[in-house]
Amino acid sequence: MKPVAWSRRDCLLGAASLGLGSLPTWAHAGGQLEEPLADSVRLALRAAIESDGRPPQLEFATTEARLKYLRWLGASSDKLQRRKTELQTRVDFLQTVWYESKRAGLDTTLVLGLIQVESAFRKFAISRVGARGYMQIMPFWARLIGDGDPSQLFDMRVNLRYGCVILRHYLVDREKGDLFMALGRYNGSRGRAEYPNAVYAAAKNWVHPDA
Repeated sequence: MKPVAWSRRDCLLGAASLGLGSLPTWAHAGGQLEEPLADSVRLALRAAIESDGRPPQLEFATTEARLKYLRWLGASSDKLQRRKTELQTRVDFLQTVWYESKRAGLDTTLVLGLIQVESAFRKFAISRVGARGYMQIMPFWARLIGDGDPSQLFDMRVNLRYGCVILRHYLVDREKGDLFMALGRYNGSRGRAEYPNAVYAAAKNWVHPDA
């Protein structure tokens, strides 16, 4: 990862995001830029976002692994309560974030930070450039790798799967493991520090020993 320069504003935002009882309302929602995809890449991404529509089924190798997940779930649910007041809604959301981030090989803490910055945990958020939902997915992705229906990007499971698959594509395929550049590409601000810094700061709010 490239060194990141923290501005005074980033530090203030980071300090605000550390409060467990309150989450900041600021967001840096942007939008991915449509780029040509090789057929092999497009087909691989399409396969990666395919779902049978059922809720994610978590599997744990050991009892201790399941207990770690439950401890993380409880702590994260408490932090999210002001944004999502209904318990089952929080549990469904966090379980899906956990499942989709792990499925894509991403850090769950980072994904939660990205969601906080992109949409402030608003399911129906729309950016000024038309990005949609929790992870602010641009509608062109539904045409490129989905069924062509951008309205599905407001579905929680669909949105989180698209977001994790796209972020992994940027991180692994396009930026060869450079998280700083991958986050910028995700936001449509590649090479600028503001957005990656904001995600890193927000992610601190979701750090947990069992994440």
